[in-house]
Amino acid sequence: MIFYNRKNELQLLKEVKEFSFLSSKMTVITGRRRIGKTKLILKSVEDDTFLYFFVARKDEKLLCAEFIEEVQNKLGIKIFGTIEKFKDLFELLMNTSIKKPFTLIIDEFQEFNRINPSVFSELQNIWDQNKDKTKLNLIFSGSVYSMMKKIFEHSKEPLFGRAGEKINLKQFNVDVLKQIFTENSKNTNFKDFLAFYILTGGVAKYVEIFTDKKAFTLDKMLNLIL
Repeated sequence: MIFYNRKNELQLLKEVKEFSFLSSKMTVITGRRRIGKTKLILKSVEDDTFLYFFVARKDEKLLCAEFIEEVQNKLGIKIFGTIEKFKDLFELLMNTSIKKPFTLIIDEFQEFNRINPSVFSELQNIWDQNKDKTKLNLIFSGSVYSMMKKIFEHSKEPLFGRAGEKINLKQFNVDVLKQIFTENSKNTNFKDFLAFYILTGGVAKYVEIFTDKKAFTLDKMLNLIL
């Protein structure tokens, strides 16, 4: 399925990226699972230099090894020695952005609460000391809304007040769903569209599944689900 809507969010991310060429900027994107956060972020940087880190539930040392491979492949820099702490890698990347501006995406950021909760205060310290002299476009994404809200909006948390922009991504509205439905199916049956609206709930991943499978009638939708 082609990329639909999210014009306001893309415009905001574009503006933040441009401001990051002067000094580092931090953006937080939240929203339920399968709402399209990752696709939105990747769409916003598709023509730029970026790193994408997915925080899986594994040892911090193993995560760093995966991230370092991404850094070397995307930025073309060599990292000598062993980095086993995320704070050390983050500091290296911030310093790298002084001469080579880029976007760093950290997906499912809230998982650090399970892996190493001290990461939040460590990043806060590094960010505060370096954000004005570096050029990093930093984007945090997370699908556990309560945790992301706590990390970035609770006054007692280290990263409180650090994010310049926050996006809470919502479901597609009726107009966008109607556009997707009619452009992909040529079906104008109101009952079928109502079923499409109800069964997808406007959630991007479910809309994509129905669209890819050409399920645009009630019977086809129900058969696909069942």
